[in-house]
Amino acid sequence: MLLRLIDALGNVCLDGCQYFGKIGIFAWQVIATICTTRPDFKKIFYQMHYIGVSSISIVFLVGSAIGAVLALQSHEGLIRFGSTQFIGPIVFLSMAREFGPVFTAIMVIGRAGSAITAELGSMRISEQIDALETLCIDPHEYLIAPRIIASTFIMPFLSIFCTFFGILAGYIAAVHILGINPDTYMEAIRENVTMSDLTSGLIKSAIFGFFYSIIATYKGYIAHGGAKGLGIAITQSVVYANVTIIITDYILTSLMFTK
Repeated sequence: MLLRLIDALGNVCLDGCQYFGKIGIFAWQVIATICTTRPDFKKIFYQMHYIGVSSISIVFLVGSAIGAVLALQSHEGLIRFGSTQFIGPIVFLSMAREFGPVFTAIMVIGRAGSAITAELGSMRISEQIDALETLCIDPHEYLIAPRIIASTFIMPFLSIFCTFFGILAGYIAAVHILGINPDTYMEAIRENVTMSDLTSGLIKSAIFGFFYSIIATYKGYIAHGGAKGLGIAITQSVVYANVTIIITDYILTSLMFTK
C-alpha cells in the first residue's frame, strides 16, 4: 500500500515536471521568435482589439461592482474604529494593487483566453497548423507571437480601466450612499497613495497577460482528440491560467510590497 502511494506521488511529480518542461520550452521558442522576427503589426492590432476593446464592457461591470462593494464593506469595518476617512485609500490601493489587475486577468482569461485556445485547437485538430508547417510558415511567428504580444501590451490598459471604474464606483458609494465628505475622501487618497502603487499594478497586468497567453496558446497548439479533446484543452487552459495568475500575484506582491 505504501509503495503504491509513493509510486503514485512519483508519477504525479514526473508528469508535473514534464508538463512544466514542455511549456517552458514552448515559451522559450515563442520569446526567441518574437526577438528574432519582424512583428506583424496588423495581426497584433487585430488581436489587441479582440482581446482588449471587446473586453471593456465586462471590465467596466466587474470593476464598478468590486469598487462599490469595497467601499461598503470598508465602511462596515472602519466605522467601528471611527476611521471612515480611510475608505478612499483602501478602495484606491485595493483596486490599483490587487483587484484591478487580478480580476481583469480572470475576466480576460474567461472571455479571450478560452477563445484563443479554441481557435488554435481547432486549427491543430483540423490539420491547418500542419499545413502551415508544410508550407514552411512558422506557426509561432504567424499564429502565436501576435496573440502573446497583444495580450502583454493590452492588459495594463484594461487594468487601468478596471481600476478607474472601481475607484469611481467606490467614490459614488462612499459619498452618495454612505454620506462620507467628498473633500475628506479625496484628501485621504492624496496623502496615502503614491505613483508606485499604480505602476506595480501595471507591471502585474503585463506579466499576467504574458502568462495567460502562453498557457492559452500552448493548450490550443497541442490540442488533440477531436471535439472532446478540444473541450478538455479549453477547460484546462482556463483553470491552469487562473491558478497561475493567483500564484503569480502572491509572488509579485511578496516581491513588490514586502519590506
